Amino acid sequence: MSDTPFGFGLPPEEPDDGDEGKKKDQQSGGGQGPANPFGFGGLPGAGGLGGPGADNPFAAMFGSLNPTDLGAAFQQLGQMLSYEGGPVNWDMAKQIARQTVSQGTADGTKDASVGPAERTAVQEAVRLADLWLDDATSLPSGAGSAVAWSRAEWVEATLPAWQELVDPVAERVGTAMGDVLPEEMQAMAGPLIGMMRSMGGAMFGTQIGQAVGVLAGEVVGSTDIGLPLGPVGKAALLPINIETFGKDLGVPKEEVRLYLALREAAHQRLFAHVPWLRSHLFGAVDGYARGIKVDTAKLEDVVGQFDPQNPEQLQDALQQGMFQPEDTPEQKAALARLETALALVEGWVDAVVHAAAKPRLSSADALRETLRRRRASGGPAEQTFATLIGLELRPRRLRDASRLWASLTDARGVDGRDALWHHPDMLPTASDLDDPDGFVHREQIDFSELDKMLGEAAGGSTGKPDLKKDDKGDGAE
Repeated sequence: MSDTPFGFGLPPEEPDDGDEGKKKDQQSGGGQGPANPFGFGGLPGAGGLGGPGADNPFAAMFGSLNPTDLGAAFQQLGQMLSYEGGPVNWDMAKQIARQTVSQGTADGTKDASVGPAERTAVQEAVRLADLWLDDATSLPSGAGSAVAWSRAEWVEATLPAWQELVDPVAERVGTAMGDVLPEEMQAMAGPLIGMMRSMGGAMFGTQIGQAVGVLAGEVVGSTDIGLPLGPVGKAALLPINIETFGKDLGVPKEEVRLYLALREAAHQRLFAHVPWLRSHLFGAVDGYARGIKVDTAKLEDVVGQFDPQNPEQLQDALQQGMFQPEDTPEQKAALARLETALALVEGWVDAVVHAAAKPRLSSADALRETLRRRRASGGPAEQTFATLIGLELRPRRLRDASRLWASLTDARGVDGRDALWHHPDMLPTASDLDDPDGFVHREQIDFSELDKMLGEAAGGSTGKPDLKKDDKGDGAE
């Protein structure tokens, strides 16, 4: 391990030949330590390793170093080393996400504030979408309001949900980093371990922030990944990303916006009126995360060769991924439950939106196929999350689930189809996606009698009178 921790080498001795010696020393880089001791050359504004400013650690971290930036550079460095919060430095994640958004997307599109005309267009599209959905689903509107977000506003609004998704996995990494160190080293290197964890939180925050920032340039609403990332009851669309999405489709912009409003409004109905669904999805993610094991062999190798002057080794390990799912029945069940839940949500939205749009939009089929392919393949940011948390948030069986919901509509009607959301045990399973006809024509399970019996038992235990046999108990829900 280096004698000059974290790249702060001893100052060079005063050369004997005065200014000439200083000039030679500066040219040779003697006594200055590594070119990029903190490993954040990939931060927004940085030249990267070997890029512009790479021979200056602060320039590599914060862009070109000038007097105006110096205070901000030291402030961010202090935040990184003094962080004592959870497994991810979310303040840094937010900052990096905002910086990534401000740089614009690969096609050169820059973020911009949403104007009054765009806000009005989004509100009207969501309002019309809700009217169309009334004929396609028995679930009432779930959008109490409709908003148009910039990319930066999407970052601000969705970070709490990302924290809920990422923290369980990041916690496992932090614990594993401490566990792989020998006990004698842990006893001697308490401050170093604390600093490593602070930097680990910063590195995780950097990677998450970059991924969220990139994803902000791809998403068109608050429910693109099948999870409710935004505030409850708020349908949100991103006009600048909708413009980019529809640019080469040959479809009028109004139709693209309306179709995407239908998808957003359909998601909002489902999450608003199926109260157990959000916790079911996030619980499935958490259950999967608990079954993830860290590749301790890789981590031991990284920590064993860890040079405090080159902490970018840890960041590289995070970027390459060090997560493996446990090969246990519990972990396989957790993954199957999550994938099936995501497929059922996206399949239901796909079927309902198609039923609402097909009679009214000539471009409905083309837009449906475009969205299916986009959702199935995922973008660069989704792949980054898959590397970081060991999980792809994509519905692998979207088409199967969509066909099953459509068949249910034909066989049982809209009300019979949507009634399956009443209880998680009534939903199709992964095996039902393999045999949709068998599920569609299977005798329907009626939970009303069971709920009634449970209600009567609860009433009896508290001294309340039993419900009459002819009482339907409609107000019990």
